[in-house]
Amino acid sequence: MNKTVLVHDWLSGGNAGAEKVLAEMLLTRPAPVYTLVYKTEDFMGTPLEAAEIHTSPIQHWPRGISNYRTYLPFMPYQVEQFDLTGYDTIISSSHAVAKGVLVGAGQLHISYVHSPIRYAWDLYQQYLREANLTSGVKATLAKIALHYLRIWDSSTANRVDVFLANSEYVARRIWRTYRRPARVLYPPVDVGRFDHTRPREDFYLTMSRFVPYKKIDLIVETFTRLGKPLVVIGTGPDFEKVRALAGPNVQLLGRQSDEVVADYMARCRAFVFAADEDFGIVPVEAQAAGAPVIAYGKGGSLETVIADKTGVFFGQQNVESLSRAVSIFEEKAHLFDANTIRQHAEKFRPERFRAEFESILTAAEAAKQRGEDPERAVMALTLENL
Repeated sequence: MNKTVLVHDWLSGGNAGAEKVLAEMLLTRPAPVYTLVYKTEDFMGTPLEAAEIHTSPIQHWPRGISNYRTYLPFMPYQVEQFDLTGYDTIISSSHAVAKGVLVGAGQLHISYVHSPIRYAWDLYQQYLREANLTSGVKATLAKIALHYLRIWDSSTANRVDVFLANSEYVARRIWRTYRRPARVLYPPVDVGRFDHTRPREDFYLTMSRFVPYKKIDLIVETFTRLGKPLVVIGTGPDFEKVRALAGPNVQLLGRQSDEVVADYMARCRAFVFAADEDFGIVPVEAQAAGAPVIAYGKGGSLETVIADKTGVFFGQQNVESLSRAVSIFEEKAHLFDANTIRQHAEKFRPERFRAEFESILTAAEAAKQRGEDPERAVMALTLENL
């Protein structure tokens, strides 16, 4: 019986999509979890609550749990200090440094990559602008740190036997960044908690953390100009900026419980999504509730939304493009069927994720034991196998 261990970047800042993937991995393969920092209260009632968690020294550094991102330059070193020599299979869940753990020649390392480090690679310039790090001493130090992080990140790709990606979009970025193929395994979405049978009401819905790349300000500005009712769920650093843009037709509800979110998704006329996401779980949740999605036509949305069947796309992140998409949606609204939309969302259910994940692990471990290439074995799996 293979001894398995899971590695995740950090478990602090909320139970988001990457953490839900980790939880499903734990349900498939119960194992110890190594992570840089762990905030216990964020994971009460999840599979992580009962897991065996090992943390790095950053856990005990000043404000290490709450302000862990300030210690980014130290993370590559710290993740390499995890002693995983007693395990046969290492599974890393990585959007930053987890894939860089040290592995031995006899160990199998499978890395589920949510994204190559976006602020070090394709969002590098945007990150520096938004952090006001374009000039000065602090900016120079940040650029040097990110330069060496890119070098380290590239070199650690050789420590991975099999790459898994959460979308075709991320698989292409893995190839561009590491020149390695990746098997796509879509994240699990708890579609069962949503009701798709309720009547639609006359309001649009969006939900997100208020950070620049989510483009909540664009959605609010557009609907304020259109004068159409919009409900916004979420909070974050850009909350005041968004509130200043909101007209009387826009309701800002702040952060809400899962039950409230499910209620609004079940009743909204359509869900609006304007971010360029690697995958994007929330649009799938909206479709699980039978809601059509008006989505920015780039990134993971192109894989989770079907044009004219489960939603409509807009081509540019500006008011004019989104406004046109809303008009097109309203012309076609009668064509969208809640049962069809829900059926599409079912392909992302957690049971599907666990079955595919276990099949991938079994194929990779068997190939490793035979002395064959685990990557080739996983890439050869067909949908019928899964």
